[in-house]
Amino acid sequence: MTAKILVTGGTGTLGREVLPLLLERGADVRVLSRTEHHPDGGVRFVTGDLLRDKGIDAAAAGVDTILHLAGDAKNDEAATANLLRAAAAAGVGHIVYISVTAAELLPLTYFRAKFAAEQALAESGIPWTTLRAAQFHDFVPQLVDTMLKSPVLPVLGGVRLQPVHVREVAARLAELTVGAPAGRVPDLVGPEVLGMRELVRDYLAVLGKRRALLTMPVPGKAGRVYRAGANLVTDGADIGELTWADYLAERRGAVLAG
Repeated sequence: MTAKILVTGGTGTLGREVLPLLLERGADVRVLSRTEHHPDGGVRFVTGDLLRDKGIDAAAAGVDTILHLAGDAKNDEAATANLLRAAAAAGVGHIVYISVTAAELLPLTYFRAKFAAEQALAESGIPWTTLRAAQFHDFVPQLVDTMLKSPVLPVLGGVRLQPVHVREVAARLAELTVGAPAGRVPDLVGPEVLGMRELVRDYLAVLGKRRALLTMPVPGKAGRVYRAGANLVTDGADIGELTWADYLAERRGAVLAG
């Protein structure tokens, strides 16, 4: 039987990578979006808003599995609660959720919201799967791009990351979505541990730009977690193969093509 899958956040960076992989597996895919879209490449769109709890019941009706990619740094818990209510009412048999490594350790809004959503899903009574992934490779480029007008770029001191390629996260999520509920599966992280200064410096080199880098310490508990490397997953994680250099080569090609 063809699996009927609802994807939230399907128009985002991760969603755009996951959708074709689900279609390749023969799934019937619909995407929840706040704005109207025409069907595209076999994907149907339904209009709804998770945070405002509008259109979700209709979107979830008749669905076997929900892949929950949509995120909101401040309201992820509330949006997920609305989705869980609609999923339970529709008798959805499986929800797959994308979270972030060290979600319970860092007292930052994004991480707190992710961890709260994880807990809500685990307590919902709906069969579930949660994958925690490290920050995508484009996390640092997105930050840098917003600050390029400044001659000085702040760099978070003591912060080390295990950046992972979005395509590898998408591939794992597609596999989990067409599979059976598995609870919390092993985290997915990149093959390297890299400091923020190195990441920023390398990306600036791809752009052919120079900026002064000003180290800014991370205060409080978050700073202590980062300095201790407690955000890094060292045991039991799945390790991606694509490196930071691989990602930068792709970006360099895009820059030259542009």
